[in-house]
Amino acid sequence: LGKTVADLIKLSGGDAIVTSILRNRTMRMTPLPDVVLKANDILLLEGDPEALDRLVSQGKLSVTGNRASGDNTTSELVAIEAVIGESSPLIGWTAQRLALYHRFNVNLLAVSRHGERLDRRLAEIQLRLGDVIVLQGNAATIPEILRELGCLPLAERAILLGSVRKGVVPVSILALAMVATAFGLLPVSVAFFAAAVGMVLFRVIPVRDVYQSLDGPILIMLALLIPVSDSLRSTGATGVIAGELARLGTVLPAPGALMLILVAAMAVTPFLNNAATVLVMAPIAAEFAGDLGYRPEAFLMAVAIGAGCDFLTPIGHQCNTLVMGPGGYRFSDYPRLGLPLSFLVIIVAVPMLMIVWPMN
Repeated sequence: LGKTVADLIKLSGGDAIVTSILRNRTMRMTPLPDVVLKANDILLLEGDPEALDRLVSQGKLSVTGNRASGDNTTSELVAIEAVIGESSPLIGWTAQRLALYHRFNVNLLAVSRHGERLDRRLAEIQLRLGDVIVLQGNAATIPEILRELGCLPLAERAILLGSVRKGVVPVSILALAMVATAFGLLPVSVAFFAAAVGMVLFRVIPVRDVYQSLDGPILIMLALLIPVSDSLRSTGATGVIAGELARLGTVLPAPGALMLILVAAMAVTPFLNNAATVLVMAPIAAEFAGDLGYRPEAFLMAVAIGAGCDFLTPIGHQCNTLVMGPGGYRFSDYPRLGLPLSFLVIIVAVPMLMIVWPMN
């Protein structure tokens, strides 16, 4: 209270701006730097999540909108950033006409539109395909609500507006885990599991968020594919597959043999999860390298690169799927850019692998 718009913007480090001021719920004011803010003013803010977080926290602001009552508590509320998909029922409607809170028990906190500055109240903005919105709701129900509204969460990233987050602690924990792994003090799995536990102990991540971030189907699939990978090795199937590949590899020079494994991994990953591709292809690549008399390091890294480079389909990686709806892409659009990118990866990766990990 008593501060000017300029004073408020300074709290965000200049990374957030006030686009409009609504006073007494009827009078709209231009947010000039010297305008003095009063109690119950409604501010429309624009900025990235971190800047808005600082502004809300340090300015002691409260997020407007309907408040959940009854059993819902602040600790159960989360804010999720999502993009409106092509089949969303939100397209062409305003939040006010949709009555989002009364129908879905969620609050619309923010709307971002590429190339356009929005200076109207959130309830009056007509939503469009590709708009990025921030919805606040109950942690247990908001994933289902997003599916019902045809919205895709951006990288499953929760935004806690108004929270005081300290970036030093998580960065320090991650750095310690990387140092412990780099110097061989701890295995990779142990170091990063300890880092995850440390994030919870230092309250960087709530325990509830840890459980919500566990992807059950992926965990089950990986758990089932690990014995499949082991059985391929124990039954000799990897030897058979590697032998057939080695028969082809004998007529190829060393770069060609390495390229063969890289291309095979890139061909398999659209049909499996990228982690599953590594589990299946890694023993085959190691056996293949041994049959040809090469060291396995370059071949195993080729599997890792190939498994992470699916540019040809919208189903091989979650990022490809995420942009398909908002961009209005078709399945055939992906190979048009993906094929040249795949060739570029092969051209760059093969010589670099041979330099970093000599094959002989």
